[in-house]
Amino acid sequence: MKLIRTRDAVGHVLCHDMTQIIPGQYKDARFRKGHVVREEDIPVLLSMGKENLYVWEMVPGMVHENDAAARLCSLCENGHMVRSQVKEGKLELRAGIDGLFRVDGERLREINRLDDVMIATRHGNTAVRKGDRLCGTRVIPLVIEEEKLRRAEEIGGGRPLLELLPWKLKTAAVIATGSEIATGLIQDAFTPVVEEKLAAFGIETVRRSTPGDGMDAISRDILEARAAGVDLILCTGGMSVDPDDRTPGAIKASGARIVSYGAPVLPGAMFLLGYFEDGTPVMGLPGCVMYARRTIFDLVLPRVAAGAAVTREEIAAMGEGGLCLGCEVCAYPNCGFGK
Repeated sequence: MKLIRTRDAVGHVLCHDMTQIIPGQYKDARFRKGHVVREEDIPVLLSMGKENLYVWEMVPGMVHENDAAARLCSLCENGHMVRSQVKEGKLELRAGIDGLFRVDGERLREINRLDDVMIATRHGNTAVRKGDRLCGTRVIPLVIEEEKLRRAEEIGGGRPLLELLPWKLKTAAVIATGSEIATGLIQDAFTPVVEEKLAAFGIETVRRSTPGDGMDAISRDILEARAAGVDLILCTGGMSVDPDDRTPGAIKASGARIVSYGAPVLPGAMFLLGYFEDGTPVMGLPGCVMYARRTIFDLVLPRVAAGAAVTREEIAAMGEGGLCLGCEVCAYPNCGFGK
C-alpha cells in the first residue's frame, strides 16, 4: 500500500473497501476494493473523513485482506456451508441446511492466538437452521504477511475447523413409566412434551408404551422398541432415588452401555444416557423435562439427532454453562445455557 492525500488520489486504485455511515439511514461500503478514484469521488471521500487514502502498491510476500479472509475461510469451510461475498475485508459462512454445528475449539484457539488473524464462530454443538450465520473471518491489517497465513494453514492441518451435520435420526419410541400412568390415575403429560421436542428435529414418535414401574416391564418395552428398529429410545420419569423409581436399573438391565447417569446440568441432574451395541441411543428423562422450558434434554438432543455420539467427557464439560437461570422471558438458545 501507498499512503497519499485524498485530493491527489484521482486515477489511483483503492486497496480496500471504504465504509460510509449515515446514522439511522445507511452503513455500507461506499467504495469497493479496486475502485479507480474519480474527480467526483473526492468530495464524498472527504465528507467521510478520509483526508488520506491507501492505494494499491503490492509488494512480494504480502497478501491483501480480502484474499487473506478467503484463505482463512477455507480453513473453516466444510460440507453444507455457503460462503458469502467478501465485504469490507470480511467473509462469512452460513448454514446450507438445518443441522448440528460443531467447532474444533482447540485448533480455533490456536489459530486465533496468531497475530493479525481472526476467526469468530457461533457456539459449537448447537442446532442451526438453514441460513444461520456460522462464522466470520478476516485479518486485522489491510495486508498481511504470507508467512502468517501459512502458519494458520499449518495449524488447520488440512481438516476443516467446522462441521455441520444434518439431522440423521428419524424415529423414536417413548416409554412413559409410572404406575399412575399405566393404571390411568393421571393422564400422561410427559409424552406430548417429548414428542414436540423430537418433531423439531424431524424425529417421529412411532411407538408409545406405559409399562408402569416394574423393572422387568420397562426393560421389556425397551427391548421391544429396539427390536422394532427405532432410532432412539426415551424413557420418561422414574429417574430419582425413590425406591419406586426403577428406570435407570431397567435401562441397564436391557443391555445398554451407560455413558452417564447424572449430569452437571440444572434442570436435569438425574438424566441418563446410554447406547446399545448397534449405536442406538437410549435416554432416561427426569421429570423436569416435562415442566421446565429448557433442560439437559435440550442440550443433548441436537447431538443425538445428528448421530453424534455423546461421551462422558462432553457431559462433564456441560457443567460450565449448565445452570439455567430461569429467565422470565426465555431466549434459549440465544443465552448462556449450555454454552
